[in-house]
Amino acid sequence: MKMLSLQTEARPEATAKTIRADGKVPCVLYGNDVEHTQVACDYSELYRTYAKAGESVLVELDIAGKKVPVLFHELQFEPVSDAIVHVDFFAVDMKKEIEARVPLHFLGEAPAVKELGGVLVSVMDHVSVKCLPTALPSHLEVSIEKLETFADSVIVSDVTTADGVVITDDPDSMIATVQEPRKDAEPEPTEAAEGEETPAGEDGEKKEEGGEAAAEGGEDKKE
Repeated sequence: MKMLSLQTEARPEATAKTIRADGKVPCVLYGNDVEHTQVACDYSELYRTYAKAGESVLVELDIAGKKVPVLFHELQFEPVSDAIVHVDFFAVDMKKEIEARVPLHFLGEAPAVKELGGVLVSVMDHVSVKCLPTALPSHLEVSIEKLETFADSVIVSDVTTADGVVITDDPDSMIATVQEPRKDAEPEPTEAAEGEETPAGEDGEKKEEGGEAAAEGGEDKKE
């Protein structure tokens, strides 16, 4: 199997801040009886490699000519710029099974979205697998075409894997479902007709009262 390659160099006796100021990222290599080793990687090369590999693709780390198969194990990011500031590499024994998180790729279209106007909700975008390094998939595909109603869901047991690859997550864990679209609140009906006529009726009554008063006044004048 072909692995991505990443060049490293011995980490000088300098602070992590100094290493970063030189355009590099301080890294640590450990695992599987490999001596705990501190190295530094060029930031641009490290970033490009991680963008392709993620945590589920083997990378061949070149340390002074020595090739070591590794996985990106843990990354630290600067909270404001989101730049990578530290990486832990886990050395892999190609003859021993490993556990890794593998991304899910959704296939097809959910009828509950297309025909019913629902919203696809992704609960899980990765699953954990156990297998030999040579069998580690870069991703796993899962169809969402079974989501025909809002009651349907895709679960872990719906994901198909190759021989030798075992998903270690709970088989009944939900991966995706479709949420019913939100309904706009309907305006409440207003009181009709009779209420609207009331002001006119009141005016009429006032006018009639005024007319009676005027009439009485007229009778006084006649007397």
